[in-house]
Amino acid sequence: MAKRIEPTARQLRLAVELRRLRDAAGLTSREAAALLGVNAPQISQIEAGLAGVSEKRLRLLAANYSCSDSGLIDALAAMTKDRTQGWWEEYRDLLPAPFLDLAELEHHATFLREAQFLYVPGLLQTEDYARAVYAYRIPELPSAKLELRVQHRLRRKAVLGGTPFDAIIHEAALRIMVCDRAASRAQLNEVLEVSEADNVTVRVIPFAEEGFAGAASAMLYAGGIVSKLDTVVRDGPNGAAYIDSVGQLTALRTLLRKLEDASLNPDKSRDLINRVAKEL
Repeated sequence: MAKRIEPTARQLRLAVELRRLRDAAGLTSREAAALLGVNAPQISQIEAGLAGVSEKRLRLLAANYSCSDSGLIDALAAMTKDRTQGWWEEYRDLLPAPFLDLAELEHHATFLREAQFLYVPGLLQTEDYARAVYAYRIPELPSAKLELRVQHRLRRKAVLGGTPFDAIIHEAALRIMVCDRAASRAQLNEVLEVSEADNVTVRVIPFAEEGFAGAASAMLYAGGIVSKLDTVVRDGPNGAAYIDSVGQLTALRTLLRKLEDASLNPDKSRDLINRVAKEL
């Protein structure tokens, strides 16, 4: 198989999990290669996401590593067989790779949970709202590149057709007029409309909530086929960070529970969103 030049986040995740299994077994890459009947550089390339691995080899590696977690092994095996060329591939070489990685992550997620405090979550944004967000970028984007980002964001919304999505939004994000008054009102009405779907839940953290110190906790939590394959995406000064270690995932699940505890129930959240929309 040809060596990959730029592995996707999903391919890297499979590679990371194989490396974790080898580390847990206490084997060096040279020892793992000997058990598999290949050379050490091949193991290194697989664990760097630079080379693919077949289902047969993955299961053999898992056996060599004495991994007894059948659910995890089956989930990883499914990742080796997946050759999905999703709609996001149309944007390859047109948009930075992280845009494609995010769309692919959402496509494969078994559920999605997002917490936002200053912006409406991307999956709930209208065209006007998304355009206003990207237009504020410094340095400014050429109009063609800006429109590509807007189109990509709107196409990501396809996952709302069936994937369970829970959004926690702070009241601040509802009141900040990212675009003009009419478009801001339309954005809130869009949130209300989408929240009527059976698979979508929207909760709002009101300004009136006392003792809330979680405003720096924005994240997108994507559920994997098994919990060990969950992923959290957090924006940082150097771009998006993909978090997948067991300890960090446990901490972020706890953080999400705290945010949910601080939020209104879905019905009261809808009432608040309606009230804010009428005030615009």
